[in-house]
Amino acid sequence: MNVLFCASEAAPFAKSGGLGDVAGSLPRAIRDRKVSCRVVLPLYGDMKQEFRNKLTYLTNFTVPVGWRNQYCGLFEMTYNGVKYYFLDNEYYFKRTGLYGFYDDGERFAFFSRAILEMLFHVDFAPDVIHTNDWQTALVPVYLNLYYRHLEKFRSIKTVFTIHNIQYQGKYGLEILEDTLAIGRQDAHIVEYDGCANFMKGAIECADKITTVSPSYAGEILDPWYSHGLDELLREKQYKLCGILNGIDVKAYDPAADPALCANYDISNFAENKPKCKKELQQIFGLNEWPVPVVAMVTRLVGHKGLDLVRHVAQEIVNNGLQLIVLGTGEAAYESFFTELAARNPGAVGVKIAFNGALANKIYAGADMFLMPSKSEPCGLSQMVALRYGTIPIVRETGGLRDSIHDSGDGWGNGFTFRSYNAHDMLNAILRAKSGYEYPDGWQQLVRRALECDFSWSASAKQYVDMYEQVCQLW
Repeated sequence: MNVLFCASEAAPFAKSGGLGDVAGSLPRAIRDRKVSCRVVLPLYGDMKQEFRNKLTYLTNFTVPVGWRNQYCGLFEMTYNGVKYYFLDNEYYFKRTGLYGFYDDGERFAFFSRAILEMLFHVDFAPDVIHTNDWQTALVPVYLNLYYRHLEKFRSIKTVFTIHNIQYQGKYGLEILEDTLAIGRQDAHIVEYDGCANFMKGAIECADKITTVSPSYAGEILDPWYSHGLDELLREKQYKLCGILNGIDVKAYDPAADPALCANYDISNFAENKPKCKKELQQIFGLNEWPVPVVAMVTRLVGHKGLDLVRHVAQEIVNNGLQLIVLGTGEAAYESFFTELAARNPGAVGVKIAFNGALANKIYAGADMFLMPSKSEPCGLSQMVALRYGTIPIVRETGGLRDSIHDSGDGWGNGFTFRSYNAHDMLNAILRAKSGYEYPDGWQQLVRRALECDFSWSASAKQYVDMYEQVCQLW
């Protein structure tokens, strides 16, 4: 079986969030299951030179974009055993950053169409094209409209994965013909609620729709989570499923992580993890006291549950816990946490930054990791925290519910709360603090955390099984 994995980002070439982690890890895990999986990405202008030096030029071709034809260069590279294709157009992609430009709709319409045009120029015939989020959502639309009649494309099946339904690729209907090359007779495919909605088109046209956790697949049928697409998704529920993401356990490995002052595994964590905690307290200017350190590494935005934290942050500190926050985002939250640290020297440490090495130090040095999200399609941070033996405290939503189970039952790997309520969250934190005060029991909990396996192997098997089912359709 041949799978073409299409994404707008993939680590280590380009990454802005969880999609980059998934696209950088899942194809390799699929390949390890004896499935031929290749990846196609835009060739962004700010890709590191060390990777550019490894690119091999293949050819160039033109891509229809509305009434125009645009240049597309095709490059390839093999990285960690996976072949990557890079599609080049400097007008669209030679910029600083990945998204947030006025013409993102046109940029990723070009990318989606170029993926299909690329298949005329490579020695790879996919059985399944796996697209991800709105940036590649037009691939199944264009396949059905303009390529399905050709023998080369007739039997290709398509899978579309929703990583975050909040971002749908919504634009005015005026772009349909001139930019998307979708005529009036086909406008219904992408038209939704008065907009041209890229994600809606993929939901209509893909053979299978997946999300990044089983719970999220159920949640997005509810208006609370769906951002307006629940009615359509209930109609298409027959082709919807959820598969929990994994993490790259080699990239996140406390036994080998160069960012840590003391590496550890399940055999010596009791000796070396406290050294990481001491260094972390020093970095953030916290008192080196034997109290629990609660950490957050997050985007500082509302749906991450930060309004709950803001409501009871002082109570967290007053109950004898230290709080560390790393992230960037909305100015209101950046200001709040900065002021909280100023009011509580030695107890609260905040850095308004994005820093991967420091994030790993936090995963290793903290005792608890807080994720009170309003919605969380999958979440990877809670899995990384477990990998480093740091106990998650999470709200039961999406992938958090699927991966973290309350330790109150005697076998769980964290602490959870259900309702979106600040004092329910505080209660979960205080239950964790009570557990921390019994060292023997806490060490057992840390050991259980380190034993958790969230590698991609199990998830990759589910994806391969799903690909095989999709290939048997019509």
